[in-house]
Amino acid sequence: MATVAPARTVLERFPAGGPRGSWPAEAYAAAQRAQGTQAQVVMDLRTDQFLVVTDTTTH
Repeated sequence: MATVAPARTVLERFPAGGPRGSWPAEAYAAAQRAQGTQAQVVMDLRTDQFLVVTDTTTH
């Protein structure tokens, strides 16, 4: 049985090669969570970026 991942919305992208690593992405995700958006940071290996994503639909 195959599982289907929920659609995700990318809120922001941060380069993985930045001098601060994932910190800017983590700070942005924390700010989004403080505003009520369930945001999390994931690594996109294909583009070498940290993505801040949410499983909820944003307007």
